[in-house]
Amino acid sequence: MADPLHIPGPPTRLYSAYLFDLDGTVYLGDRLLPGARETVLGLRDAGIPVRFLSNNPTKNPAEYAQKLGQMGLPTPVEEITNTVVSTTRWLRANAPGAVVYPIAEMPVIDALRAAGIAISDDPRRIDIVLASYDRTFTYAKLQIAFDALWRADRGARLMSTNPDRYCPFPAGRGEPDTAGIVAAIEATTGVRCERTFGKPEAPIAQMALEGVGVEPAECAMVGDRLSTDIAVARAAGLASVLVLTGDSRPEEVQRLPPPQRPTHVVPSIADLYPAGDAAPKGPDVYVPRR
Repeated sequence: MADPLHIPGPPTRLYSAYLFDLDGTVYLGDRLLPGARETVLGLRDAGIPVRFLSNNPTKNPAEYAQKLGQMGLPTPVEEITNTVVSTTRWLRANAPGAVVYPIAEMPVIDALRAAGIAISDDPRRIDIVLASYDRTFTYAKLQIAFDALWRADRGARLMSTNPDRYCPFPAGRGEPDTAGIVAAIEATTGVRCERTFGKPEAPIAQMALEGVGVEPAECAMVGDRLSTDIAVARAAGLASVLVLTGDSRPEEVQRLPPPQRPTHVVPSIADLYPAGDAAPKGPDVYVPRR
């Protein structure tokens, strides 16, 4: 009988494409995690597609590309998808005439405006209350959401950019994230959030992998959170690799039923390559070996 406390081991082969979470996986704060640069450059050098996927809506893809470049990992903006992108694309495609009230920071607001999506803080006009990570959240904003969702003629719908409870910081768990704002709105109105545009929902991973041309089972999602990164891999049919440099711990993996466990668990992104299996290297690229 299989050991019910078994923790999956490291990969035994390279996958045909990789989708990386950012916070807690590739970097913490403003520093790359050990081995991140070498691992990503090694994969690229081997011709293996690499994409990045984040639930954090406080930067747009261009800002993420700039941040990665400043940390020593130059990355084309086209390789980065986050909830600013997934939210805007869904609203344009599925609610083109909707008036949105974003409880959000400027990257989300700017992206909505750039996409031609109508924005209002008038509860009588609002069709969708969009909750997001917002460090300027106030009682006044909660009141607008409350009034829009409770509007007598036709209540608005509640959606969110991402379901995260907190944003990771180098020294600990950091700041409250979107889940706290959603909870405040749900608790006061009784209206449930009907859709989130981030992990663990499959569409954001599928969006990030558009054009890669690899079957889902041949792509590995690498991340530090069981509830988002590993769950989105399961939802999208991807293999999954949990790194232990961020949110989730081995004992949490042990508590999960086997179907919900990651395909692999490794200490960090530096341990992604199988033992003895290294991609071709450029002159300044070190590929980690186990």
